[in-house]
Amino acid sequence: MIIKKIKLQNFRNYKEQEIKLFKDVNIFYGNNAQGKTNILEALYLCAFGRSFRTYKDAELINFESSSGKVFVEFDKNNREQNIDITLNKKEKKIVKVNGIKINKNSELLGNVNMVLFSPDDTVILKEAPSSRRKFLDILISQLRPNYAHLLSEYNKVLEQRNSMLKSKNIDTIDIWNEQLANYAERIYSYRKCYIDKLKVKIEVIVPNLTNGKETLEMRYKTQFKDKPSYMKLLEQSIKIDLIKGYTGTGIHRDDFELLVNGKELNLYGSQGQHRTAILGLKFAEMEIIKEEENEKPILLLDDITSELDLERINLILSKVDGYQVIVTCTDANIIRNLEGLTNEVKLYKIVGGNVE
Repeated sequence: MIIKKIKLQNFRNYKEQEIKLFKDVNIFYGNNAQGKTNILEALYLCAFGRSFRTYKDAELINFESSSGKVFVEFDKNNREQNIDITLNKKEKKIVKVNGIKINKNSELLGNVNMVLFSPDDTVILKEAPSSRRKFLDILISQLRPNYAHLLSEYNKVLEQRNSMLKSKNIDTIDIWNEQLANYAERIYSYRKCYIDKLKVKIEVIVPNLTNGKETLEMRYKTQFKDKPSYMKLLEQSIKIDLIKGYTGTGIHRDDFELLVNGKELNLYGSQGQHRTAILGLKFAEMEIIKEEENEKPILLLDDITSELDLERINLILSKVDGYQVIVTCTDANIIRNLEGLTNEVKLYKIVGGNVE
């Protein structure tokens, strides 16, 4: 798939901007705080319905305006399509796919397939399990939009159960336990399936990235085994949950761990091994999307020279043949002079929210 054009109106520091994108490598360069990442953010918004930098839509709107717009035109499956998003500071955003308003975010997911590389990616492996769940949930939601709906419904039931725990009125908690178990069973099925797919990919990818020096193993950490045992787990935890005022066990605590050469990455991995591991996960994500969609996803590479060394950047660029790539950096020459970059390149200079 190819993004052909993006239009911004009162989005971040862009007042009015139209950008026609090249089918191969697009490099947006300029000094810091000029608006390079804002372009990637707008594209990401059209793919996922939210920013990768903030949960507040109002922050995406130019501070001098009350509303903003993002319009993306793209080709997928040899058909021209578009996504139109209107942002309002005081109202819910309006999302249209091919001119038709949608009511659920799950209806947006999967229209534009995208993989983001950013300086914050190592957070996925270093910080709380929620970061790793987010990585997994984004991958699955792109390919199985119903999964996002299941997560939403699970969280609604979880919120209801937590409210009961806080109020100490648990007369009907068995009903909510069963609903949680029903959704958890389906969520687990999706997660197990895609973790298995990721495991197969990274077991091949990481040795190739390290000339056979490193292996990477992925393990799914979950409290779910089957529905009956999950129901029992929820029942057994009620006393502790009442004290805490929230549900402390369940599928919402899922995690995965990575082992480099048989040792836990978080405990024993170097900074370089963390970077290699995240590259392995991202490459695996790219391959899974390509295989299941029969089209290559769009690659967003945000400020990669700030976090990755030239060897790893070269490695990424050597594997993007046939992909549309959108890069942000301060010095375009660093990127386009790398040996791994064999695709054609188009340069865009960003100065104060204007694209040249």
